[in-house]
Amino acid sequence: MEVNDALYGLKKLALKDPAVREALLATRLADNPLKEFCSLSTSYGFPLYEMDLISAGEDAYAAMRRSTNGGGENSPMLRCEDDYYEIFFSEIS
Repeated sequence: MEVNDALYGLKKLALKDPAVREALLATRLADNPLKEFCSLSTSYGFPLYEMDLISAGEDAYAAMRRSTNGGGENSPMLRCEDDYYEIFFSEIS
């Protein structure tokens, strides 16, 4: 399962089930939030791995930067656009 597919399914589940949403939000308080989030996601049937999640965000952001302003380094850094973990929480909050 692709990262985007897993996040989409997990988001649908979280918006439908308040207990799942609260459990996912609680991962933000863990010692290793990303690891806890991926473990919980996998237990809900949406397999995610930390490096896949990080890489997917960075890859998507890099593609977006390449598509604007000729991909130059003077493209502005957009806040959290490369962080799928934080984007996920903004969508379920």
